[in-house]
Amino acid sequence: MLYATGLIRGTALIATAAVATVLASQSAMAEDVNVRFSWKLKGEYGFFYLGEQKGLYKDAGVTLKLGEGAGSQAALGSLIQGQEDAVILPGIFAISAIQKGMPVKIIALYQPESPIALISHPDKAVNSPKDLEGKTIAHAVGETGTSYLGAFCEINKVDCSKVSKVQMDSQSRVPQFLQKQVDVVSVYKTNDLPVLEDKTGQKFPTLDLTEFGLAVPGMAVVASDDGIAKKGPALKSFLAANAKAIELTRADPVAATAALKAVWQAGPSDKVVQQQIEATSASIHSPSGTPIGWIDEKAIADAIKLIGSVEEIGDAKPMSTFYTNELLTQ
Repeated sequence: MLYATGLIRGTALIATAAVATVLASQSAMAEDVNVRFSWKLKGEYGFFYLGEQKGLYKDAGVTLKLGEGAGSQAALGSLIQGQEDAVILPGIFAISAIQKGMPVKIIALYQPESPIALISHPDKAVNSPKDLEGKTIAHAVGETGTSYLGAFCEINKVDCSKVSKVQMDSQSRVPQFLQKQVDVVSVYKTNDLPVLEDKTGQKFPTLDLTEFGLAVPGMAVVASDDGIAKKGPALKSFLAANAKAIELTRADPVAATAALKAVWQAGPSDKVVQQQIEATSASIHSPSGTPIGWIDEKAIADAIKLIGSVEEIGDAKPMSTFYTNELLTQ
């Protein structure tokens, strides 16, 4: 009996050692993936932190390093310089940069349409596109929500000459709106809107631009052509873990909120962060039957036309220049 007990214990020790060896081997094989956001922490990034907390990236053989950013241009610059393996930024900026010759590609597109809305004051409510006529709207150079207002007007048969765009610094737009210096301002439903409604205690009349045909590619994962060639398998594992993290966040936004707040103590209240996270989950979708992040060629082609409506871009580059779905396939 003592011999049998010793044998069982010995077998258990061997099994434990084997598991430890496998885990150590996996850890040694894990590859660093450095990821830079295009902006400071916000609810949109919640799924990354939940995935990290739950070990999804580790399980995928990835040691994930996340960093805040200071704008899309800076994020793309760090990518080209090899400081990052991937950056998270609005797809429209990546498409514009690629058209201008930057050697990068979109490897996942989570928001085919940026979740942008125009908000107004109840006494001058904008509930339909036509209501924009006769209103003033805050505008900052490079601001997604109003840069393509002309295209939005054309789609919805609005006389844009009757809409007054008031140009100002990007940081002044919302304060000017709250002071009623302008009638309308654009906001992200996944970021600004929950913060504003919590701060003011009121619900603003909201015109969802995507519901009225304006599709500006939003959150995307972008990698350099060189990085894709050198770290393709690691990036593929990163994207697969992202997909699991997104599904987990959809199922448990409270957990995602807690995971993000653990690294963002200075952020808004849990209630606001959860609203941001839930709005982000609602905005993430892919064509039916495709993996999360799948890039539809039409979304890229339409975005190029959109960019061409506000600036001279010359002949559009071949579609294969802008994106690849190869890292999303199993």
